[in-house]
Amino acid sequence: MRKKKTPMRKCIGCGEMKPKQELVRVVRAPSVTDEDGAVLQMGEISLDTTGKKSGRGAYVCKNPACLQQARKARRLERAFSCKIPDELYQSLEKEMSQIDG
Repeated sequence: MRKKKTPMRKCIGCGEMKPKQELVRVVRAPSVTDEDGAVLQMGEISLDTTGKKSGRGAYVCKNPACLQQARKARRLERAFSCKIPDELYQSLEKEMSQIDG
């Protein structure tokens, strides 16, 4: 019997490849556009604990230090191609501490 492969993802904070189950997905929901293609509302950025939300995703370790490293190097901003306010980072840290603890 063949062994099932475990999907690996790279943490944007520390840069280590880890099994997908050990990481938390940060997701930007799809933007809302009108008929002409103009953006009406940018997609919301949040933690995806289930891994099922639609949108662009980036993975980070459950360790808050990795989120701090990603914040310092602006890796989430590069992954999502948008400016991320400090309030959003604070809410992500708070959600991550609830998941971890």
